[in-house]
Formats: sequence, structure tokens, C-alpha cells
Amino acid sequence: MAKNQHLTHKGRVDIDRDILLSIINLATKEINGVESLTNQYLPWYKKVFKPKSEGVSIKFDANSTLKVDVYIKVYVGCSVPDIAYKVQENIKNSLNSMVGLKPGKINVHVYGVVCDKAEAGVDA
Repeated sequence: MAKNQHLTHKGRVDIDRDILLSIINLATKEINGVESLTNQYLPWYKKVFKPKSEGVSIKFDANSTLKVDVYIKVYVGCSVPDIAYKVQENIKNSLNSMVGLKPGKINVHVYGVVCDKAEAGVDA
């Protein structure tokens, strides 16, 4: 007779920093009203050495809680508080569903407002 075995071993999963950055990057770009992520907050020398960080900064504190900072540009006419809230929720849900990680803080920094090319009359 076979017995049901319940595994109670707790393992450890390591997730590469670039994977987290990619998930956050994609979750941010999914929101309508977000034009792009920006790294304007970085000094020029860090832009050269950190090209993958494109508008996302992540840090783990002493309690292993993830802190996320996202730097974005939004389209003119969009509600900035609504977009920021949607970005926060989408990042939280994406990290939780894809890697089982619940971030502590998600800060959204708006670094610019961009006119839509079609509305501004600029040829693409």
C-alpha cells in the first residue's frame, strides 16, 4: 500500500536581479498613459554603467523586504494619481503572481509629461 507523502522541506529560490527588473519594467509599460520609463534621475556616469536599470530601482532592506522605485513619463491629459496607483497595483500583482514576492513599498516618480505625437501634429 502506498502512503501519501507530504514534503515539508523548505527550499530556497534565488531570482536574478535582472529578472525582477524585467518584470517591473513590463508591468509598468502595460498601463495606459505611461509613455516610457526614464533614467533621467541617474547621474550621467551611472547611465553609462547601468543601462539595464532603465527607470527602475530595486533594493532589499534588512528584513528582505523589496522596495521598488519606478521613474516614468506620462502622456498629457492623463490623471497622474490614477496612473501611479495602477502602476503600483500592476507591479505588486505581477511580482506576486510570477515569482511569489510581495514588495514592501512601490514608489512611482513622474519625471515628465509627453504630448502624443498624433495630437501634437508631429510626423513620426
